[in-house]
Amino acid sequence: MIKKLLQKWTDSSQKQNEKDGNEPHTLSDLYELASNSKDFERFELKNENSTIHISYIKTLIDMDTLHRDILPYIQHEKQRNLEDLKRDIPIDNILQSDKVPEIKEKLLAGYIILQFDRNSDECLLVKALSVSTREVAAPEIEFSVLGPKEAFVESLDTNLHLIRKRLPTLHLTVDEMRIGTTSKTLVSVIYIKGIANEENINTVLQRIKEIEFDQILDSSFITQLIADNQNSPFPQLIDSERPDRVSAALAEGKIAVLTEGSPHALIGPTTLIEFFSSFEDYFLNWHVATTFRVIRMFSVMFSVFATPLYVAVLTYHYELIPKDLLGILITSRSNIPFPPILEAIILELAIELLREAGARLPTKVGQTIGIVGGIVIGTASVEAGLTSNVLLIIVALAALASFTTPVYKMGNTIRLIRFPFLFFAQFWGLLGIMICFCFLLVHLLRLESLGRPYMEPLYPPRIQDLKDTIVRLPFSAQSLRPINLQTEDTKRFKKQKAKKKKDIDE
Repeated sequence: MIKKLLQKWTDSSQKQNEKDGNEPHTLSDLYELASNSKDFERFELKNENSTIHISYIKTLIDMDTLHRDILPYIQHEKQRNLEDLKRDIPIDNILQSDKVPEIKEKLLAGYIILQFDRNSDECLLVKALSVSTREVAAPEIEFSVLGPKEAFVESLDTNLHLIRKRLPTLHLTVDEMRIGTTSKTLVSVIYIKGIANEENINTVLQRIKEIEFDQILDSSFITQLIADNQNSPFPQLIDSERPDRVSAALAEGKIAVLTEGSPHALIGPTTLIEFFSSFEDYFLNWHVATTFRVIRMFSVMFSVFATPLYVAVLTYHYELIPKDLLGILITSRSNIPFPPILEAIILELAIELLREAGARLPTKVGQTIGIVGGIVIGTASVEAGLTSNVLLIIVALAALASFTTPVYKMGNTIRLIRFPFLFFAQFWGLLGIMICFCFLLVHLLRLESLGRPYMEPLYPPRIQDLKDTIVRLPFSAQSLRPINLQTEDTKRFKKQKAKKKKDIDE
């Protein structure tokens, strides 16, 4: 056993040494390694007294910055050392360093290297990063009729600007770090100091710092790597493209994570109920918003249970069917050669195929395929005697109901969990549906989001937090922040000042 451990330690040490051996130890080694790429540029700029060596990766830097803000200011005869260069170049935050790892990191981050002595590691690092991003546009996934029409883009600085202009407070704190051994992706953890719980902040920071992965290309990578239960089909962090929703979550005491190159932010801790709440609900009267939330909850339950109930009742529980409806079902299934379970699977798979085809094709073609394909396949399958028209209506309504879920990732989860219910209904009928529901309920009760209960306020029961779950009470009744977040400042505003004011003539 000891020999195996020693051998394992020796192998890991050798691998680490090999990895370190590939790293440049001097600036000359760095240039030699970078010269293997055709977009690495080096040239010399000479004057009467000195020669300045300039190195950069041309696909990373802004050439206008180089020719406008750097080259015209480094051709003076009085410049004899790096301090003179640093003083004359009109760019802030110029770094002077002789540490090769730092120089390598800055070179790959869009910095230009300036040297007087080619054989020395001492140099200036001038930032000239080229930033290419799209303009701020309307949300595509979380679109709403009311409210702001701004969505995050792939630029981290732009996304931070969209949040800061909505939360102009010095307590808004941004912690930055780079993760990904290869991608070195910049990640920002955002929270409001004095409101957000310190334990929640430390949990997020620790989990992100401990990520061991080669490339982080999107915030979706992070939500999978820091999730409390990576084997759960349920998303444990809200993925949002709306800066107004993220700002509201931060003011509530939550934590947001932004990733360079990703137009989505992660919000946590969160609960199951929040995935069925649209941010547009807060732009509507509380009566209307509550009605819409109840409709969404009903739609989700219908989407999950409708087809399994059809299979269970027709397979085991004929006595539950009313006499008036029994004749219609017998007529619709009189020529069907398949059992209900196979009939349901055929239609469910057809719906999923149409969804995937519509999502992967160009927008205009995808919409046409979804509409025409659904009509043609549904009509043809009924006329061919492969499925009954009753089940076709149920499956179509269930698919339509699943689209009411405001968060896309939760919608995918709802699509997935229908199939276990379908198979349990085939094996044990209504009892099987109850068994599957119990498994699902136990899983949800054990699930956590950043260490906080996922089913709160239903479990553990917290009456105070029910004010903004299935029912959304008026803003005047929401004077306290959710207990689940354990915020440092629990009050959002003074409840006495939120009372209805008298008119001026009263």
